[in-house]
Amino acid sequence: MSIIVTGAAGFIGSNLVKALNRRGERDIIAVDDLTDGDKCRNLADCDIADYFDKREFVQRFATHQLGDVRAVFHQGACSSTVESDGRLMMDNNYRYSCDVLQACVQQTVPLLYASSAAVYGAGRDFREARECERPLNVYAYSKFLFDQRVRQLLPRARSQIVGLRYFNVYGPREQHKGRMASMVWHCFNQYRERGHVELFGEYGGYPAGGHERDFVSVEDVVKVNLHWLDHPQTSGIFNLGTGQARSFNDLALATINSVRCAEDRPPLTLETALLDGVLRYCEFPEGLKHKYQVYTCADLGQLREAGYREPMLGLEEGVQRYCAQLLGRCDR
Repeated sequence: MSIIVTGAAGFIGSNLVKALNRRGERDIIAVDDLTDGDKCRNLADCDIADYFDKREFVQRFATHQLGDVRAVFHQGACSSTVESDGRLMMDNNYRYSCDVLQACVQQTVPLLYASSAAVYGAGRDFREARECERPLNVYAYSKFLFDQRVRQLLPRARSQIVGLRYFNVYGPREQHKGRMASMVWHCFNQYRERGHVELFGEYGGYPAGGHERDFVSVEDVVKVNLHWLDHPQTSGIFNLGTGQARSFNDLALATINSVRCAEDRPPLTLETALLDGVLRYCEFPEGLKHKYQVYTCADLGQLREAGYREPMLGLEEGVQRYCAQLLGRCDR
């Protein structure tokens, strides 16, 4: 039976494909939009059985042309949180997802899909509950609206539906994302190329570099996805973060010090990084004001209650592992 991965050439999708390969899975149908052909490099070391463009996939799947399907990992989306074209965002992230959902439900195929912590907006209560959700931009709204569609369907669904609200994910295979790549990626490249890292200045009652996010390694994102693949009796919408909020200063220092450690140089404290000009700040962008989450922290209560017990990587360990991979690539 096949496993379908949409967004297969993207960041999280390609990590899922590689993890499935490690399990011995080769009957994988990859779905994506390779208009940006460089993304195919994310699949260069992966084994798949077939590939379909996203525009033809749903019709083929809905009309039973893809044979027996074990599960669908729906990771494909427009992930730009600064995209202002609402029609584009709703077509890609909401309507297309509804079509995938309908095909899965009709064929009783498990669906595991990517939601987002962006649905919570400016709140500080990150529980999977309607009263905690107030999206700040159209990307967040597209994810929120699909979650609402799933909630309406869950009580009568005859097959698994799992939505995972990803917090700030970082890790390998994100190089194609440009400005939407993780801050670990940006900090790593800034430090290697310029010798310093630049973060946003103060905004929203937070000091420069002090905005806090729940940074989660793609390694844990993949592990949680595969856990639910192995437990098809469980459905629901779950947060996927570490349960700890850390500042961008923390993240930048973890990245800088991971590189310095690899170069046999001593670590820096926040104070020394500022004094040496290794850590700098820019004015908070006007265009992001009132659209920016200054704080996120996953409430993992429902995830743990549903049966996922594995610990998540801490920021320093996760960043160090990622930087080691990036440095290995730079040396080749």
